[in-house]
Amino acid sequence: MSETNPMPNGAGTACGSCSLNRAANLKRLGVTMDDWDYVVALAGNPNVGKSTVFNSLTGLRQHTGNWPGKTVSRAEGGFEFAGKRFKLVDLPGTYSLLSTSLDEEIARDFILFGRPDVTLVLVDATRLERNLNLVLQVLEITDRAVVCVNMVDEARRHGMTVDDRQLARDLGVPVIPAAARFGRGIPEVLQAISDVATGKFECRPHRLHNEPPAIRRSLNELVTRIQDMYPDLPNARWVAMRLLAGDDHVHAALRNGDLGSAGMHGATGGRTESGRAV
Repeated sequence: MSETNPMPNGAGTACGSCSLNRAANLKRLGVTMDDWDYVVALAGNPNVGKSTVFNSLTGLRQHTGNWPGKTVSRAEGGFEFAGKRFKLVDLPGTYSLLSTSLDEEIARDFILFGRPDVTLVLVDATRLERNLNLVLQVLEITDRAVVCVNMVDEARRHGMTVDDRQLARDLGVPVIPAAARFGRGIPEVLQAISDVATGKFECRPHRLHNEPPAIRRSLNELVTRIQDMYPDLPNARWVAMRLLAGDDHVHAALRNGDLGSAGMHGATGGRTESGRAV
């Protein structure tokens, strides 16, 4: 990993592609979000540095409220980068998206039904194996994601290194190493978010296909039927697996049409550039 150091006084103007220039192009909008071009969901396990990244991008100190009808806190803000406005929604910290708790339900529903333009998943470099469980679950639901491997400085102190390039190849999405509390990696995270949101980078997420042979035929038939109903759904296989697992929440969403809805759960006002009402 290459870390970015501030340029010395008197250095020349930063080039258009370097970290210094990307950081200069960030405009923190706080909670001033009357309209936006893209919606970014911020996901991760508890204590991986989500609040630090959220504050770095928005300039806020966790402006919090509650999800509609829920007692779980939410935080959202905005930033402008490369001429586009991004709404950032900090999802509850969770270890899973299997919807066995209120936090998991909110995080999963926002990614599944809200269809954010990008989901930024933070992981702890010192606990990478455990954190990747959530990453793989997110990649089952959405094909537009960026992974930020935070706390690489702590990992290095413990003699650990992360091969972010190999991890990116394995996951099929951008992987950015960072030490967010020092601002390292934040410019690269901004660029990756922008590239995925605008389609400059096309994600090809790795998805597990380890279903039991006994259900494979039923699964494939169900996937075909779901794709016929919702041709633009990016996660028909995951939906089919949840249906076969008896997930009542997903079953209800399929029946009432929520899976095909462009509505953004918990967001208000505005419309993304790609046409999603939020």
